[in-house]
Amino acid sequence: MLAATDPRTREAATTLPVYGQLPFVPESGTGCDIVTADGRRILDLYGGHAVAALGYNHPRLVKAIGDQAGKLQFQSNAVALEIRAQAAEKLVEIAPDNLQKVFFVNSGAEANENALRVACTVTRRRKILAVQHGFHGRTAAAAAATWNSSSWYGFPQTPFDVDFITRDDCADAAARIESDVAAVIVEPVQGVAGAYDLSTDFLRAIRRKSAQVGALMIADEVQSGIGRCGYNFAIQAADVQPDIITSAKSLGGGMPCGAMLCSNALAEQFGPGSLGTTFGGGPLAAAAIVAVLDTIAQEGLLQNVRAREQQIRSECTVGPIQRIQGMGLLLGLVCDQPAAEVRDALLQQDILTGTSANPNILRILAPLTLQEQHVTQLADALAQIGK
Repeated sequence: MLAATDPRTREAATTLPVYGQLPFVPESGTGCDIVTADGRRILDLYGGHAVAALGYNHPRLVKAIGDQAGKLQFQSNAVALEIRAQAAEKLVEIAPDNLQKVFFVNSGAEANENALRVACTVTRRRKILAVQHGFHGRTAAAAAATWNSSSWYGFPQTPFDVDFITRDDCADAAARIESDVAAVIVEPVQGVAGAYDLSTDFLRAIRRKSAQVGALMIADEVQSGIGRCGYNFAIQAADVQPDIITSAKSLGGGMPCGAMLCSNALAEQFGPGSLGTTFGGGPLAAAAIVAVLDTIAQEGLLQNVRAREQQIRSECTVGPIQRIQGMGLLLGLVCDQPAAEVRDALLQQDILTGTSANPNILRILAPLTLQEQHVTQLADALAQIGK
């Protein structure tokens, strides 16, 4: 029985009971490890839902946030900020060449919400296409474009008509993307669905047909972007240029932030008052973005992600793991038993992983700083399950 002073008891007494929580309380973190209140050291391969891009207590990120907090903790978008300008410049630098403008927000859902709003505004159309099994957030528009959201959607109606393309079906994409479609929103690697990497042919088919009918292609890179897949954005692996990219999670390394990137041509159709946010692009978030992007570049983390992916694929098809899908450090380990059971067994060995919408897929969303010994630790732990 939990003591009355335990944070789990206190949260249960004062917060909505909408989250299933794991049986430990983090107190601190360093590198890829979480240190719990009772002294356990847990290897974190889930990264707080793909947020902890640099792991925990990374000196560059800690210093950047601390230095900025000591100078200016907040100012709104009513004034220009040097640190916001730097963050926008660095994002544009790593994005596909056709995306030259940034709109900063607070989360992935908010980024997708604004991307969908831009699409409907620019095209003056009222239909959105998404891909089966995709997840885009829990706000009104983002949730409307999320597969099987009807069980929790809650709003009396969606803000636009929605239809879903069969996953990896190029013919279905070509048939559904018609002149009444405002946008197609797609995750290049579907995170919640179990790190399912969509085929290059499918992504290119969406791009080709969208361009033909004047619909926008929105790449939802909230989970797959900012180095997580071994590229700045996963869509770059397919050599596809979308009209909009959305980003969040790893973008701030733990600081809440998000961004929507679009072309100059789209940006020119909006003016003062068209879009807005109070906290988006605040100085602390912007400082974190700069630190994350600089660290990824200067520490060679894209290369590290690709190396760790190959190591995981080579060493971790053991124990209950039948095969591995996904890209970079957004991986789905397909299990021969319920993934929740494998997650719990790994946690007993002080390794944290995640589950997904597919009950047989375990998700790996490790920090981009993951090291060779960490993968070996995972492989050894998986080999022990079922023995």
